Amino acid sequence: MRSTVTGQVAHASVPQGQPPCPAPAALLQAVYPTAMALQTPMPAPVCLIENSPAGGLQVNREALAQLQAGSQPVVVVAIVGLYRTGKSYLMNRLASKRTGFSLGSTIQSHTKGIWMWCVPHPRQPGHTLVLLDTEGLGDVEKGDAKNDTWIFALAVLLSSTLIYNSLGVIDQCAMDQLHYVTELTEHIQAKAAPGASPAAEEDGAQFVRFFPAFVWAVRDFTLQLRLDGRDITADEYLEHTLRLKPGSGRVAQTYNLPRQCLRHFFPTRKCFVFEQPARGQDLHRLEELHDNQLNLGFREQAARFCAHIWATAQAKALPGGHVVTGKMLGDLVVTYVDAIRSGVVPCLESAVLALAQVENSAAVEAAMARYSAALGPELALPTETLLELLALHAQAEREALRTFMARAFKDDTRQFQTELMRRLEQQKEELCQRNERASLERCQAVLAEVSRDLDACIRDGFYAVPGGYQRFLGDRQEMVERYQQVPGKGIKANATLQDFLASREPMAQAILRVDRALMETEKEVEAQRTRAEAAEREQELLQQEQAELQQKLEEQRRSHEEHVRQLEETLQREQKALLEELDRTVAQKLQEQEALLREGFRKESARVGEELRRLREESSAISQPSWISAALTLLGDVASLVLPCFMGKVVGLGTRLLGRFL
Repeated sequence: MRSTVTGQVAHASVPQGQPPCPAPAALLQAVYPTAMALQTPMPAPVCLIENSPAGGLQVNREALAQLQAGSQPVVVVAIVGLYRTGKSYLMNRLASKRTGFSLGSTIQSHTKGIWMWCVPHPRQPGHTLVLLDTEGLGDVEKGDAKNDTWIFALAVLLSSTLIYNSLGVIDQCAMDQLHYVTELTEHIQAKAAPGASPAAEEDGAQFVRFFPAFVWAVRDFTLQLRLDGRDITADEYLEHTLRLKPGSGRVAQTYNLPRQCLRHFFPTRKCFVFEQPARGQDLHRLEELHDNQLNLGFREQAARFCAHIWATAQAKALPGGHVVTGKMLGDLVVTYVDAIRSGVVPCLESAVLALAQVENSAAVEAAMARYSAALGPELALPTETLLELLALHAQAEREALRTFMARAFKDDTRQFQTELMRRLEQQKEELCQRNERASLERCQAVLAEVSRDLDACIRDGFYAVPGGYQRFLGDRQEMVERYQQVPGKGIKANATLQDFLASREPMAQAILRVDRALMETEKEVEAQRTRAEAAEREQELLQQEQAELQQKLEEQRRSHEEHVRQLEETLQREQKALLEELDRTVAQKLQEQEALLREGFRKESARVGEELRRLREESSAISQPSWISAALTLLGDVASLVLPCFMGKVVGLGTRLLGRFL
């Protein structure tokens, strides 16, 4: 006969996973053009974090490069537990493979460090399932409790779903073996405040927002899931074992501590029980067995387990809903391991801020690359008008800004958006200069062609005869008309013609003096007409320059409005994600508080109540309109340092205009 679970079950509802917070597919596609494409799967697991010869942990750079080559969002599932409890076999099932992570068939621990296997997600297209198989805890041969604690902490920090694997039943012995949960408060820090204290003194609700969902896998389970004469679920079994013992004595505190930590830090909990996968000697050759050679009960339990993980495990995300990619996960690995190696307590907020610096810099570069790609490598210059050129720039800028907004996060000082604004403004100026140079070269080439006959007549003395000046004027006008009929000259067409005619004016005056046939009065009238025409062309040129300057100023205004619009949309999405995240945390903490009250733990309930108060204050602050308006005002302030570059040009043009008319 199998034993029966006895006692009372706490009737607290168990959260069954959190709603996904993935970035919209369109935004991901804009940031990572290959993110939606199925990437080359990793053929076999590799060691990501290894034990260094000198002791401690170090990152395997080859494995890191493979992880960071992935641009897809990652769903990170890590498994922890005592050595020789079948963790690797369960992870192979999640990879839908019979072999992969090494199992071993002796009493020795086979997995060392943290091994990684990146495979296409079987249920979420465009996502990578990153499986992390950790070194078995409590290896008697190794005997390094500190290393075990860091392995456990890294599994918590890196995963979006954490599986704790144990043998037999969930009893006090199993709880005692889970002492690593209680030690998390000594090895992880949530906030990066000056002089920050160890995590034990911090608000536990802060950790809930960083920590993964928790799944307890009980292997070789031999009990019947019955309680007080009725069938119960594995989840109810877990909640029953997590009930606290009344009292404040040492025994009660020792009993309650791991349970309190599990309830406190992992409000999203799930439990699965498994019978043995095979019998007798077959257990030593599981890699060789096909599914039909496994126990039917285990196959059904494993299928439900895998289906749950595939369906509910969320993409790794940072507070605020920013989805983590393979590149970003690799950066987190390096940040956490470097902190551990240097003897510093890993800080969640500092790691996110460091990652934001890297990602935001990359977001600026990606945005500039998108800007160049949007303009195209074969941009046809010159454009006929400045407005046409500015329209091309505006479209490319919009796409660049979308790329930046989709990838950047925690740019609270708007440092990186300001840098993007400055570089886009610089690119626009360079584009305008290139356009002007292309126009000038085109106009000079056209003028050289259409003035060839006129220059030849001048050289040959064709106009050095009575009436030659009138002939010259007619031929020059014909040349101007031919020039004006040539398309594609661009925005410097009038200015280049004006300069050309001005350069030929001494020759025109020389022809006029030679023309003895004209009366002095006619000469003066003709000279006045020539000056009037020149003045009219000069006026037209100044008006064109004024119009182009106004167009550039309007483009600056439009550019700033586009930055504000896209930032506001991004902040609204971030505000919504943060509020939803806080609402989930509040709901989980309310369940924890209600359970504590039911069980009579009023002091602990009051502590959770204080966390709820702070969470609600934070939610209220984020929901205020000023949360968005302050960021928009800041962007306006920093933009004033970038965008007024045209004001000097306005003053300069005004001085030049006055100089021409005085």
